[in-house]
Amino acid sequence: MDIDALSLNELKALRSKVDRAIATYEDRKKKEALAELEEMARKMGYPLAEILAVAGATKPRKTVAAKYANPENPSETWTGRGRKPKWVEAALAAGKSLEDLTI
Repeated sequence: MDIDALSLNELKALRSKVDRAIATYEDRKKKEALAELEEMARKMGYPLAEILAVAGATKPRKTVAAKYANPENPSETWTGRGRKPKWVEAALAAGKSLEDLTI
């Protein structure tokens, strides 16, 4: 394809098609991979969902209950895992302890 021979409108249309192709590329590849996996599982006599369940791939993540709440805004909570929210750091800097913030 000689893009130098294309008009401005043709170039813009081509760019639009390329942008759409790029945006959907990963989704298309994932669907192809899923189809291949389903076919392999079917050939072995199993549904893919059953294989994934055995592998633990479909286990739902457990939610962790909040342990701490902001006394000034109880809707702000923290489980105690990960990085401390700014309101926890501010409370600790103000002399409070984590026990003071316990729900």
